[in-house]
Amino acid sequence: MLSKSQISFVNALHLKKNRKDRGLFLVEGIKSISEFINSKYQVDSIYCTGSSLEKFNHLSPSIKLHEISESELKKISTLNTPQDALAIIRIPEKTPLRSESFLDKYTLVLDGIQDPGNLGTIIRTADWFGFSVIICSEDTVEAFNPKVVQASMGSLSRLSVHYANLPSFIGEMRLPVYGALLEGDSVYTAGFDQPGLIVLGNEGKGISDSVIELITDKITIPRFGDAESLNVAVSASIICSEIKRRGF
Repeated sequence: MLSKSQISFVNALHLKKNRKDRGLFLVEGIKSISEFINSKYQVDSIYCTGSSLEKFNHLSPSIKLHEISESELKKISTLNTPQDALAIIRIPEKTPLRSESFLDKYTLVLDGIQDPGNLGTIIRTADWFGFSVIICSEDTVEAFNPKVVQASMGSLSRLSVHYANLPSFIGEMRLPVYGALLEGDSVYTAGFDQPGLIVLGNEGKGISDSVIELITDKITIPRFGDAESLNVAVSASIICSEIKRRGF
């Protein structure tokens, strides 16, 4: 049975401030939790109902396993319909961004992405296409937001997501910068001559002016219909697919 203090502790992690202060975040659902168990992340504890208890029979002794009722799970879940299990996982320590680690590969750079579902979907897409690192502006939604984690469907366990002052970061990298804009070379015919940074902007405002100034190659996804805009996560999928189609 969950105590009031346990319920309070888990519910506190619904908020960004508390996740940051305690260095912990939440993952829900057996599949996603299993992905993190088998990753570099450190799983602190798991709360699950009796029906899913057998799924976690072979856990490391360092992981605390709590059997709880469905009603108790509802009290700590971030979801309207809880998914049988919830895990508390440690946020990894920040590692320095070294310029040499970005050579000879394409890296997604996200400028001001606000919607958690979009960021989670981009993380999942990047994982699908074999990207290992995503760089985010400091005002991009937090990667450990429960909605981001949920939308990533476990892919966050395999990717490194870093936050940085983008103008400073891009300036230090000295790499080609491909910016997704409304006007530019078609993504289907653009050169992509050298590996570099692929910048995608805010859902409504696009790429910020301070970052646009650093773009070396403007690219666009040509429009064939009448839609006013294209979802940023969909745009990321198209660009990643085109880069991989060319064998990069």
